[in-house]
Amino acid sequence: MQKNSVRGFQETEPLARHAVSSLERSCKTGFADGMHIAPPSRGIERIEARFHGNGFSPHRHDTYALGLTLHGVQTFRYRGAGRFSNPGNVIVLHPDEVHDGAAGTEEGLIYRMIYLPPDLIGAVNGHRTSLPFVADPVVRDMRLWQALADILCDLEHEPGDLALDDVVMRVEAGLRRRASSRVTTVQAAARTAVLYARDILEDCCREEIRSEALEAATGLDRYELARQFRRLLGTSPHHYLVMRRLDRAKQLMAASGRLADVAADAGFADQAHFTRHFRKTFGMTPGRWIALRKNAR
Repeated sequence: MQKNSVRGFQETEPLARHAVSSLERSCKTGFADGMHIAPPSRGIERIEARFHGNGFSPHRHDTYALGLTLHGVQTFRYRGAGRFSNPGNVIVLHPDEVHDGAAGTEEGLIYRMIYLPPDLIGAVNGHRTSLPFVADPVVRDMRLWQALADILCDLEHEPGDLALDDVVMRVEAGLRRRASSRVTTVQAAARTAVLYARDILEDCCREEIRSEALEAATGLDRYELARQFRRLLGTSPHHYLVMRRLDRAKQLMAASGRLADVAADAGFADQAHFTRHFRKTFGMTPGRWIALRKNAR
């Protein structure tokens, strides 16, 4: 990490010393490409990624992707424009927005990222409004930086409930503070229908779920359900279902499952079907994901 970036924040406002020192220790020269994935917690994924050149092809997931650039220059395309981030910046990517990722210089790139389910962000205000949208994906925001540093400084242990709740609340406040458009109110009936549909998709993610079944269960027609689902959860019911299958697939892959078996166990038609969705969602093949995890240290 560039010391000047951290020093600049310290001159503005005190930082948690443990968070800063831990993040600084992760920045080493001459590193190999790799990806360290923290133990999962309440649907939240936290990673440290290290790579040279192009790291991820264009992809999209159904979470907020919030991160800290630690070393090098982080470059990516987002909403039709090239972007870059230096150490000290916060990355804010909205659910379902296509983006890629690369190191902007030959020295390589190190960053840490948390993938927060929109469900958690919406729960802070009881899912009463649409999700906050931050148009600029690279921001300098001391309070948001600190909240992310607190949750990303230790990837070896699962954070406790109280610590996690505090960070989610602070991140939600930062997103709304930075939001480029006003949120809209969601009616109680629509909110109930969407959250019920969400539960069905999670519980039955390995099955084929038809639109008629969700219409009957929620009382909303398929188009209104899709519209309200995106307002509250940031994606479509179909993509949400695919993502839950991919979450299961990653758990099975981490346990050294064979890819053909993983595909079948997670609810995909076959390995090719699984690989196609995996690459569209994470910007790499399942094989590369496994290889990067093995090179985490």
